[in-house]
Formats: sequence, structure tokens, C-alpha cells
Amino acid sequence: MRKQIVVLGAGSWGTALATVLTDNGHQVTLWGRREDLISEINEKHTNEKYLPGIKLPEQLTATTSLSEALANKEIVLFVVPSHSFRSIVKQASAWIEPGALIIHAVKGFEKRTAKRMSEVLIEELPEHFQTKIAVLSGPSHAEEVVRKLPTTVVVASENQEVAEDLQGAFINDYFRVYTNSDMVGVEVGGALKNIIALAAGLSDGLNCGDNAKAALVTRGLAEVARLGTAMGAKPITYVGLAGVGDLVVTCTSKHSRNWRAGYMISQGKTLSEVLETMGMVVEGVETTRTVYQLAMRYQVEMPISEQLHAVLFADKSPAKAVEDLMRRGRTSEWEEIIRSW
Repeated sequence: MRKQIVVLGAGSWGTALATVLTDNGHQVTLWGRREDLISEINEKHTNEKYLPGIKLPEQLTATTSLSEALANKEIVLFVVPSHSFRSIVKQASAWIEPGALIIHAVKGFEKRTAKRMSEVLIEELPEHFQTKIAVLSGPSHAEEVVRKLPTTVVVASENQEVAEDLQGAFINDYFRVYTNSDMVGVEVGGALKNIIALAAGLSDGLNCGDNAKAALVTRGLAEVARLGTAMGAKPITYVGLAGVGDLVVTCTSKHSRNWRAGYMISQGKTLSEVLETMGMVVEGVETTRTVYQLAMRYQVEMPISEQLHAVLFADKSPAKAVEDLMRRGRTSEWEEIIRSW
């Protein structure tokens, strides 16, 4: 069934998801702040900064007006950086239709409060939206989605009907969507995989090899599960798309911003130089800072995240971080797995 949908956020992922929804026959409006970018999308049907070489559907329209974008929309999809998420939700709340379904596709925590994005939505939206909130996550690079390469994701909501309605809106022949009821697990998995991807970039930049990469992903998954379950997630979520799936794609792909950032740091660039060069948000940087605080709050051991925090924010050399990880005290893998799961 054709729906009226707004996508808030005209970066690479927001534009890619807007393309999926337009391909599915929905009437989609894409909102962004930059007049030049919105004009480019409407007039040239391109988004060269974020998705170079891609022709967008002519049916996709864009605007800088929040009130215009949100008018009469049945589904509202937030795809904005975590640092501006609350501000945009607060602005949008005045124009969201009372019956609308709310979904976000943001992989991070709020910097000031360390809250998940769904928690921010609940705080900033009127009470009648609180059973209509969902999150979309999983192994999904925007560059591949807009080229219609096979992609599989998960939509999680505590309301099964909401999850199934959104599944129906997104799913097609190249974009497969599963449902899940574990919003905490899916959000934590989507955020923490960026930390492990940064570490993977460092490892590759130091030529640590495939053995190290495999260990990093495996032990990284244990850290994700350990913190996630402490925060209320279901452990089984992390053997799915929001856990193993997202970790594998983000730690191994050339499309991963977080992997690229880690790689550049391993080559001697400072964090500020890396962020300036990237020109796009690298969610894993602030997520590392937040997770360092969350690990202490929940008293969870997260050695990879701890070492990455030292590299990013305490001038520790990547090589020394690897050395310290390898020299950790002896332990049983089974004991660590049990603690994680």
C-alpha cells in the first residue's frame, strides 16, 4: 500500500533509504538543511557529495522546510547525526501527524546523556507516539543500497504491528527486512559496531593481519553483547543482523567511514586531521567516548573499547594499544563467553 513518508536527513544513508522507499512506490519527501543540496536533488536528481555517480529517482522530492516535509506523513524516518538528533526531533514534534509511525536509522548514542535514540524520541515526542517507535539497523552501506545490491536489515519495535507495518513499507527484491522486538539490543549493536570498526582500521593500518582481524571481530562481538545485555538487551540479538552482521560489514568494507578513520589514525594522522579529511560524521569517535562511560556505569569489562579510547583521547600509540591487548592476563574463553551472554 502506497504511503506518505518523510525522511529527515539528506546524507548518504538518508538518501539511500529514501531511494528504497521511492522504488517501492511510496510518495517520499527528503528533508535537509542545505539549500544547495536540496536544489541539486530536486533539479539534477543527484547527491554528489554523499553518493557520487548515483542517479536518484525523479519521483523523490526534497525540501528544507520541516513543516512542509512533515505535512500529512504516515511514516517519519529520522536519519540525522546523533549529535543533532534531539534538536531535530524537538523541532519536528510540532508538525508530526498524531497517527504517524516513527522510525530512526541512527547508529549512535546521545553525547551528553549517553541515551539511545529511541529514549530521546520518547522524551521529546508526545505520549501517543511512544508505542509507535522503531529502529532500523543491520549491515547496510548506502553506496550498495542505492545500486540495488542485495541488502538485509532488521526493523525492531516493542510493538509487533508497528514493526510489521514498517517491514512492509521497506521490503523489496533487493532490500530484505526482518522484524525484531529487541530495540535495546539493535540500537546498542548498531552503535558499538562502529567502535570495533575503528579498531579494525587501526589493525589493518598496522598490518596486524587476518588472524588479528578475526580475533578483533570475535572479541569485539563479546564486548558488544556484554554491554548490551547489561543495558537490557537480549543476547540472541547479537548473533543476528544487528550484531554479527553489522560487525562483519563495517570491519571489512572499504565503504566504512569508521574503518577509514581508524586506518588514517594508524598512519599517524591526528583525530582532528582525520575528521577534517573525512568531511562526514564518524559516529564511532563519540560513541567510543560514550561507551567508555557506560562501561564504568554498568561495571562491564571492555578492553578493546578502553584501548581505543586511549588512542583517540589520550594520545596512546596504536601499536602500544595492540601490545597491551595482547599482554592481558590469562583467562578462559568459556568464562568470557558466559559473562558476555
